[in-house]
Amino acid sequence: MAFQHPNANLIERLYSSLSARDGVAMAGCYAPEATFEDPAFGRLDAENARAMWRMLASRARDLTVDVSEIEANDETGSARWIAHYTFAQTGRPVVNDIRASFRFADELIVEHRDRFDWWRWARQALGPPGLLLGWNPVFQTAVRNKARGTLAEFRQREAADSA
Repeated sequence: MAFQHPNANLIERLYSSLSARDGVAMAGCYAPEATFEDPAFGRLDAENARAMWRMLASRARDLTVDVSEIEANDETGSARWIAHYTFAQTGRPVVNDIRASFRFADELIVEHRDRFDWWRWARQALGPPGLLLGWNPVFQTAVRNKARGTLAEFRQREAADSA
């Protein structure tokens, strides 16, 4: 068995936790000062990023994740991951091909950026509205605001449940 960098193991742990729908384990991969960014949620601080993964993992019913092209060193890393799932709001199937980049400190993620073809995702997830408007920055902002609103509601429910 070949040696694998600890940060490559961290990337594998992140995505195997997503596959297992274990948002708590995913959250544990991030440093206290971490940031996350993707086209759907925009830029999130560590607390919102952790909550996003808990939310997505808790709501996933038919999610499968294929991870490949993992590369990592002491400071940076990258991976390709493909998520297969049903978009809950529309019931439409999605196959999202995502390129992730990472920065690490003390074997934790301090920066995670996901990139994917927004218009392709919108066409799959949202159907005709995504096809017609997915390229439009105003539409993209509206979808991002909805995603962030859903995250805020999730965090409020989590806080109420733990009180």
